Amino acid sequence: MRLLEHNTDSEFSLTQDFVSSKIPEYAILSHTWGADTEEVTYGDLINGTRKNKVGYKKIRFCREQARRDGLHYFWIDTCCIDKSNNNELAEAINSMFRWYRNAAKCYVYLPDVSSPAIDIGDMSDQLPWEMSFRTSRWFTRGWTLQELIAPTSVEFFSKNWELLGDKKSLERHICEITRIPSKVLRGSPLAEFSATERMLWAETRQATREEDMAYSLLGIFSVHMPLTYGEGRANAVGRLREAIDRKEKGILFSFDREQVIQRLLTHVGIKYKNFSILFSLSMISEIEHFVAREDELRDIHEALRGDGCRRTVVLHGLGGIGKTQLAIAYAKRHKDNYSAIFWLNIKDEDSLKQSFANVAKQILREYPSAGWFSSVNMKNLDEVIDAVKAWQGLRRVSGQSSINIDYRESNSTAPEIRHHTNFKTKVNKIES
Repeated sequence: MRLLEHNTDSEFSLTQDFVSSKIPEYAILSHTWGADTEEVTYGDLINGTRKNKVGYKKIRFCREQARRDGLHYFWIDTCCIDKSNNNELAEAINSMFRWYRNAAKCYVYLPDVSSPAIDIGDMSDQLPWEMSFRTSRWFTRGWTLQELIAPTSVEFFSKNWELLGDKKSLERHICEITRIPSKVLRGSPLAEFSATERMLWAETRQATREEDMAYSLLGIFSVHMPLTYGEGRANAVGRLREAIDRKEKGILFSFDREQVIQRLLTHVGIKYKNFSILFSLSMISEIEHFVAREDELRDIHEALRGDGCRRTVVLHGLGGIGKTQLAIAYAKRHKDNYSAIFWLNIKDEDSLKQSFANVAKQILREYPSAGWFSSVNMKNLDEVIDAVKAWQGLRRVSGQSSINIDYRESNSTAPEIRHHTNFKTKVNKIES
């Protein structure tokens, strides 16, 4: 990692390339890129042409703020990476999340947000810069997602270099703008959130180079992969999904479970297909400090593990004693054992119809070659259910399993988990 360091009050220079164990404390800049001709590059620093560019103002800001915070070193992506060196660029992109996470301070520079003096006569609850903050371009860019999440200390500054607040004081605004849960901003491990949830955080963001919509998410999923600019967004995202899938299933070596299944099925003349669906319970409410009952979780696990039979376990008891949260806890704890987990709300026919329609859409989104779903009439419950059952039947041929969690909203019944290879806080087991 190459840093910038203060030499005098107004000058700075590039350091040597530090190895991981010897990197000193540093500040790091988060910003949105302007035109390539405006940004100060590594070459500009080497050639002494840095002061002629518009982007030099950002470097001056970062240097001054780091100095005020007592930090001798700082890092900026525009000029600390030699982008003409493909190996260095690939290493930097694969290391970027870690570099932001390890920074002592992260400064977010917002050139489209000004901070005018507060009007004492203004009785509104909104701060004078709040509207421009909410619409800032910074919240729309792909790379800034990890720059928001990774560092512990993130401070936001206006174009006038004035502090607007930090990740903690502006948490409500940031959550409303980004739809990212507050737990993420507070540092909860990203592994607690499903791959689908994390993908959704980046859904509306954009990047100048289309492949960067995949490369900018490597750190969010703790995966690494080589960069191939020119491959296009679809191919880059496809490779990212493969890397995520390997990590989610703990596949580290060539002799993994999925390849073994593929070889076995091919040997007996069955065409292998991967029917994995990324795990998500993002739409289900969760109690932040829920403490699951370990005995019941073990009973559920024992009831559902096994031989490929369809099983149903029903959690039943009085309303409000934690049946739903127990079902969620089980699903999250054992998600790596299943290639799909679905939540079905069956309190009435309309809710069930909508749930199955959502399942069908999720399958089609994650597994585009399941083409028969595109011709299914989503308003016809029987047709939707038949299509989902057909898909699950194909998955069973491939040796993969799923869970359906059926939620009944009443005082006497509770989540029913069905193992394809399906959940009663008395645990009753039903086999078929």
